[in-house]
Amino acid sequence: MNKSLVFLLFSISIFIVKPSFSQDTLPIRGLCIAVPEPAKIESFIKFINEELVPRTINTLILRIDYGYQFESHPELRDKQTLSKVDIKKLVDACRKNKIRIIPQLNLLGHQSGGNRVNNLLRVYPGFDETPHIKMPEKYEWPNADELYCKSYCPLHPGVHKIVFDLVDEICDVFETDTFHAGMDEVFYIGDDKCPRCSGKDKAELFAGEVNLIRNHLAEKNRRLWIWGDRLIDGKTTGMGMWEASMNNTDRAIDLISKDVMICDWHYERPDQSAVYFATKGFNVITCPWQKPDVAVRQTQDMYRFRASVTPEMKDRFQGMIQTIWTGAGDFMDEFYGRKINNRNGINMQAKCFNAMFGEIQKQNGRIEKIKK
Repeated sequence: MNKSLVFLLFSISIFIVKPSFSQDTLPIRGLCIAVPEPAKIESFIKFINEELVPRTINTLILRIDYGYQFESHPELRDKQTLSKVDIKKLVDACRKNKIRIIPQLNLLGHQSGGNRVNNLLRVYPGFDETPHIKMPEKYEWPNADELYCKSYCPLHPGVHKIVFDLVDEICDVFETDTFHAGMDEVFYIGDDKCPRCSGKDKAELFAGEVNLIRNHLAEKNRRLWIWGDRLIDGKTTGMGMWEASMNNTDRAIDLISKDVMICDWHYERPDQSAVYFATKGFNVITCPWQKPDVAVRQTQDMYRFRASVTPEMKDRFQGMIQTIWTGAGDFMDEFYGRKINNRNGINMQAKCFNAMFGEIQKQNGRIEKIKK
């Protein structure tokens, strides 16, 4: 048989023979939201029982930051904080419903917001990567200092003793084997005026901080999750400075441990950077916010990725997490229609939440039909 005929038959077979892929639901189906205020604990547990459980949500990231009554560093507590008893109620509710609960404390970046310095740098100003940049009386973006949020200096000799005390304590009280360190939107890193970081490679600084946190957690058999935006080249992809990096931290993707879970957030378009992370060897979760059509497409993509790749790649596509960027109480009011959230449209977070988990239920129904 000549080579031309062999090639022709092979080409035809591609269209005739359909590959057989295993079909199953997403390993991670989650929600990321700020921890509820003390007065909202019971209503949030009711929300877990009545809304998360029927949607088969199995992962809950709670952004705690300094809203806990830390015993290791009480000087860093917010004015309104959750007690250990409050946290245990949330832990028990999630355990009962087989929901993994993951605390988040923003590390490295997001050490300020608007015109306010957050607790770590307010109490320990020496940790500031950019102490020469002062907080404005009235915050506006853009600004001459390119200030969005401050960072702590990753090379300061005293910062990790404090930070790791907080991480260990919050992981203990949440009884968790997983910790989310945030690490998104880090604009200040390797500043030219920092006596420790000046002149150093920003990718190496970022990777060093990720690996340091990862290694500390690993000592107690805990795993690190982070947002993925700093690991994407914002110029090459066109994703820009928010959903990707424009300050050269993106090369850190080849320098950090492959067991770090990447939470890949895209809010405006269904960008498929999950594939990039997976091909780099990372497990990845796609995270929408407030555009229902985008969330539906992202969910469909995640199922498609898992169904159309090699067995080695499949389980790197871990699932979906809906992000909420208002307080838990405000979101519940929005969700139940008690109040209107007009940010970028009426109650769009709630609509996105319903759309994403509705699509997951639809995809799961389709899979069940295939199995039958």
